[in-house]
Amino acid sequence: MQTQCQLDSLQILYQDESLVAIHKPAALLVHRSPIDKRETQFAVQLTRDLIGQDVFPVHRLDKATSGLLLFALNKDAARHLSVQFMDHSLQKSYIALVRGWTQDYGEIDKPLLYKKDKYGDRDKQEPTEAQEAFTAYHTLAQTTLDKPLGKFEQQRYSLLALSPKTGRKHQIRRHLNGISHPIIGDVNYGDRNHNHLFNDWRGYHRLYLAATALEFSHPLTEQRTCIQAPLQNDFVQTLNALNLECAMLKYFQTL
Repeated sequence: MQTQCQLDSLQILYQDESLVAIHKPAALLVHRSPIDKRETQFAVQLTRDLIGQDVFPVHRLDKATSGLLLFALNKDAARHLSVQFMDHSLQKSYIALVRGWTQDYGEIDKPLLYKKDKYGDRDKQEPTEAQEAFTAYHTLAQTTLDKPLGKFEQQRYSLLALSPKTGRKHQIRRHLNGISHPIIGDVNYGDRNHNHLFNDWRGYHRLYLAATALEFSHPLTEQRTCIQAPLQNDFVQTLNALNLECAMLKYFQTL
């Protein structure tokens, strides 16, 4: 069955005179970083080259996360959008595949300490106290996988829709790990045994977390604007293999 449009590479999702939205594939850095000095491709430069003009980052996605990434096309639009990210007045939507069966709905209200990158943030003055962090989620579907792991012959997984109100570093990944439902493929906060199981079973070395939508006030018209991003092909194929295709399609229909 043909599913929601599937993407493996960087593509333009939306563009007007003030902004451009792209699909960022997993494993692509947003911009140059001293953490990954060997990387030669970055979303900022690729988008600039694709549309033939400079772009201004207003937020970021982790290298391992795929999905919707928004850029401004001028400094005024960048300031307008940056304020919305800072005051949490826009709505961010994510989807994730996690270990275990989650509750139908949940709210994770747990402050997080700022996590410095070993190299990139070495000289920055960052908060020393935990910062407010809030993530709401609801369970789209639950499934089982008939593969042995440890003392269990069958494994349990959940597909979640997530709405982070704040935007702390690795917030969703840390929050889900904190409630014992880490994201599959998360090498920093996840369960390595389940990560290895999926790597061996599916052959995809990726984090099963994707940014799927942004709703915000347009910097030029002030009208509420919503942009969506489809899932990357490997994400879709794994959900299909877990019999989660219907839940995925229903999710995108209700965004």
